[in-house]
Amino acid sequence: MATVVTDSADTQEGPRAEGAPSPTLAERYRAVRAHSERLCETLETEDYVVSSMPDVSPTKWHLAHTSWFFETFVLAPNDPFYKPLDPKYAFLFNSYYVQAGERHCRAQRGLVTRPTVQEVFAYRRYVDDHMLSLLDRLEHTDVVTLGLHHEQQHQELMLTDIKHVFWMNPMRPAYLKNSGHGISDMGNGSSPDSPVPPISHLPSPMSAVPEGVYQIGHTDPSFAFDNETPAHRVFIEPFSIARDLVSNREYLAFVDDHGYHRPELWLAAGWALVREQKREAPLYWERTPDGWTEFTLEGTRPLDLDAPVCHVSYFEADAFARWAGKRLPTEAEWEVAARTVPDLARLYGDRWQWTQSAYVAYPGYKPAAGAIGEYNGKWMSDQWVLRGSSLATPPGHSRVTYRNFFPSDTRWQYSGIRLASS
Repeated sequence: MATVVTDSADTQEGPRAEGAPSPTLAERYRAVRAHSERLCETLETEDYVVSSMPDVSPTKWHLAHTSWFFETFVLAPNDPFYKPLDPKYAFLFNSYYVQAGERHCRAQRGLVTRPTVQEVFAYRRYVDDHMLSLLDRLEHTDVVTLGLHHEQQHQELMLTDIKHVFWMNPMRPAYLKNSGHGISDMGNGSSPDSPVPPISHLPSPMSAVPEGVYQIGHTDPSFAFDNETPAHRVFIEPFSIARDLVSNREYLAFVDDHGYHRPELWLAAGWALVREQKREAPLYWERTPDGWTEFTLEGTRPLDLDAPVCHVSYFEADAFARWAGKRLPTEAEWEVAARTVPDLARLYGDRWQWTQSAYVAYPGYKPAAGAIGEYNGKWMSDQWVLRGSSLATPPGHSRVTYRNFFPSDTRWQYSGIRLASS
């Protein structure tokens, strides 16, 4: 039996260069805040205000909400002289923190034309000026660090949300216009010149992991969200895990094999949605007379068969796995494999990977006191864990213990599939 008792610093970027100085908190604050605004460089004013479905928030709202977080949880408790730029912003830009006060209806965020985009950027400047003044004399900075990682989560949401907004626009505009962001829906592991692998009913080769008692969860002093703790031991039966993500080519074989018309492959709730919404393929795929296309951040393109499949729900991932004669890994299996198997490709930076694990608390988990405790703990029901990170995840934000989570039918996130078997 194998035992793993150490933590890991796995991120999609790798370790900091030896001897390089760590950035100060103020430098990190400036960098994260600036990145949010760089993501807006290709947008027109009209793009900032649209909500295309209840799960999608306007870009303007993301920019304001992340500022509200610092205003509410850092400035207000620590700066006795701080005065909000506009007291009404507390109502407009609170998301779900019940203990922080009343909130505007999420589904109606796209109806709020005021404050204007220009006024929201002014709000950001106002909060930044006060934050940078406060950071030099702030004694406890954990909530600032949490706020920076919170903003990075919203940076990913800004990309997934604006992509859906543009998809719903009949003109299908491109978000990326040679902007040099380095973000591509093709993912970090694909290239237009990649050799085409032979079509196979089964996905990529599998790597075996022995049974054993393993430790999972975050233990080192670096930042982690509270839901990644406490570290604890799990017993895992022997299993195998795919060395790579499922590709569009492999998923297209499932589509061509009438996968969306075979009830025996689907969980009951997933099958009901497939029939009700007449689904035939992942979100953003379209069948044309010339073949399948996919809407990407670069606009509509022919489906790249060698890119990892994307924008599939838990229901779709589970159905594909059953069709392939495999299953989804548990989150414990995923983490153990990420720590111990050297030949796994695309763990980070391409697609979030669905697991078959429900999003629940680790043994011994205790949420923080107050409104901050609502950040993760209150969502521990009716959702599934995803592991890894995606092409939309900001650099430095992923790690081996990160627990993303979404409901079963979520498709607008950059979610893909890695298979496992017992």
